[in-house]
Amino acid sequence: MRLLAAVLGLALAGAPLAAQQDSPAALAETALAQFDAAHEKLEAAQSATDRVKALTGVVQAYEEGLEAMRAGLRQVSLREAEIAREFEDESGQVAALLGILINLKPDASPEALVHPDGPLGQARAGMLVSSVTPAMQAQAEDLRVKLQEVQILRELQDEALQTLSRGLSEVQRARTELSQAMSDRTDLPHRFTTDPERMQTLIDSSATLEAFASGLAVMDVVDGIAPLPSFKEDMGNWPMPAPGRLVRSYEEEDGAGVARPGWLWATRPLTLVTTPWPATVRYKGPFLDYGNVIVLEPANDVLLVLAGLDEVYGDVGAVVPAGTAVGLMGGASPDLDDFVENAVQGTGAALSETLYIEIREGGKPVNPERWFANAPL
Repeated sequence: MRLLAAVLGLALAGAPLAAQQDSPAALAETALAQFDAAHEKLEAAQSATDRVKALTGVVQAYEEGLEAMRAGLRQVSLREAEIAREFEDESGQVAALLGILINLKPDASPEALVHPDGPLGQARAGMLVSSVTPAMQAQAEDLRVKLQEVQILRELQDEALQTLSRGLSEVQRARTELSQAMSDRTDLPHRFTTDPERMQTLIDSSATLEAFASGLAVMDVVDGIAPLPSFKEDMGNWPMPAPGRLVRSYEEEDGAGVARPGWLWATRPLTLVTTPWPATVRYKGPFLDYGNVIVLEPANDVLLVLAGLDEVYGDVGAVVPAGTAVGLMGGASPDLDDFVENAVQGTGAALSETLYIEIREGGKPVNPERWFANAPL
């Protein structure tokens, strides 16, 4: 793939820098480099002291590589379609031009030379043919270059598919190993031990996620949790828990007219969800129709609620560092054919999963834009 990318890169050498960076070759090269780095991390994670941290980095590296591969395959498809349209347009122009040249070919017969307009017509036709011939040669060379580019694009795509197949397999392996490593983890400090009966009572008595989060905030005082340091100066600097796109903002009504005090964040299937800040796990598990929910306490009187996950990681009471995996989104891992089709079409299994993000201060919901850097306003 590196050789093909280099060849295609030479063909784009005269293009603007932005076009070169977005070219199929550049995107494929980026994806390959990210997959190689992720593979090295996966092998190194077997002996890593902090295996959870290592595997979290592996999964994120593969997710970034898959994004680059998705973009690369899309660009290959678009470029091939563009060249096909150019072929169609230019073939029609060439056919029309050839028809005109045939009709205008010089007539060297004695009759033409004798005719009053014969020599003049012959001279004009000869001049037209001689002036058009270089343009025809340039057009033929342009077509040859484009045919060569199509061949390179297809070879690039074939080799990309081999890399992609390995990447899809290894990212699934990394996710499985991360889930197991999180289950085996015993090295995190604990701030408190929850009372299972009181927690179950709160769950059973809460008709909404808001009521549950409010009750959980009150349990701070009852359980005598040690205070956390203030971090007000870091407000607005959190990274998003997962890559994706905002589909519903704070208190924005959905199709049924229901407004929720949080964000609805679209992600790809099986996306890893991480904590944006060091936090204590206050709750994890299913709740009503929200799927799996994890509630994190990054500071005193502040709760971060993440709902809609397929898997949740961590022990209640444990303090997890920033960037720690706390869950995995649902959905199915696409097979090779589905991935390619979705990438080419720019549709399908794109951002099909939704993560609900809510932040509460003093038991009351606030707009998450107060906490996240580059908030999608």
